[in-house]
Amino acid sequence: MASENTCTPAFQFQSITSRSPPYLTGPLVIALMTTPLLIGCQAFNPPLGVENKVDVSRYMGRWYEIARYPNSFEAGCVGVTADYELLDDGRVGVTNTCRQGSLNGKLDIIEGVARVTDERTNARLAVSFFWPFEGDYWILELGDEEDYGYAVVGEPSRKFLWILSRNPQMDEELYEDVLSRLRSKGYNRFLLERTRQRVEE
Repeated sequence: MASENTCTPAFQFQSITSRSPPYLTGPLVIALMTTPLLIGCQAFNPPLGVENKVDVSRYMGRWYEIARYPNSFEAGCVGVTADYELLDDGRVGVTNTCRQGSLNGKLDIIEGVARVTDERTNARLAVSFFWPFEGDYWILELGDEEDYGYAVVGEPSRKFLWILSRNPQMDEELYEDVLSRLRSKGYNRFLLERTRQRVEE
């Protein structure tokens, strides 16, 4: 079986699901599901790098989830999307959606707010769906297109990972190219699961 050396976080996560709605999805829900203790993954991996500079306005709009690390809060989710909107106060409005079980399944929606925590790069954000809980949303890699085309999103423990695209389907050659760089970021490509999306006509 193929394997790669990746980090096993030295901390455990404390569930706060008793305060969470029955459905949560997407990279911007980490804070709702877990509250990390202080000892992190950095003891096993070097610091996680991010994009040098993110134009937040270009990042806005709809993203389709192409692949993700398995997680309990997206169990059974297909057709996952994330919509980002720049708010008047400079924060980012977040709307995550998912279809349960099939592309025609029940539509579930969760809304939240994100803020930039690293103004030098704009690549490190924190998101909150229920104050005062926040979680990290780090933009690790972006495409070169005007709307960025694709994004790789993670967080410093490397427990979560998402590959997003502006289109429901991602070119396979591009997808493999993205995967080829994950090991250098401390991630195991073989843990990723593809997310079912509608085929473009």
